Amino acid sequence: MLPKFEYGEAVRVIRNLRNDGTYPGKPTGRLLIRRGSVGYVRDVGTFLQDQLIYSVDFIDDGIMVGCREQELQLETDPWIPTRFEFRDKVTPKLPLSIRGDVIARSGDEGEIEKVLRDHPGGPAYHARFNGRILLVLEPVLEFLHAVDEET
Repeated sequence: MLPKFEYGEAVRVIRNLRNDGTYPGKPTGRLLIRRGSVGYVRDVGTFLQDQLIYSVDFIDDGIMVGCREQELQLETDPWIPTRFEFRDKVTPKLPLSIRGDVIARSGDEGEIEKVLRDHPGGPAYHARFNGRILLVLEPVLEFLHAVDEET
């Protein structure tokens, strides 16, 4: 298991990082670092002998957080901001259908399963609606409820 990122390397976090209960002094679920933020790798360790964990120092925020490899990208890699992220609750702005059968209507609850930043038509998502996973472009979705960005 070789690390993808080296000590001192600038990395960008690709999803919001919240306290999973392991960060002292902050309530569980509290936003620690917003996606798109840049930090520097300070240490690399393992968790359960099969996962690399990077200690990333977000100097501008004055916080060091443990990150999994899949939560990071090189700072120099292209960054495409997205409106939604994994597990966000969303609703379509217009009916979504497959071969004429409506799967979801405006007001129906859906959940983001995967973020597709590099989709050719712009950011898109795999979103689950009524037991089906659909590929949906970002402009077609809105948050199901107002979101409190700080909690």
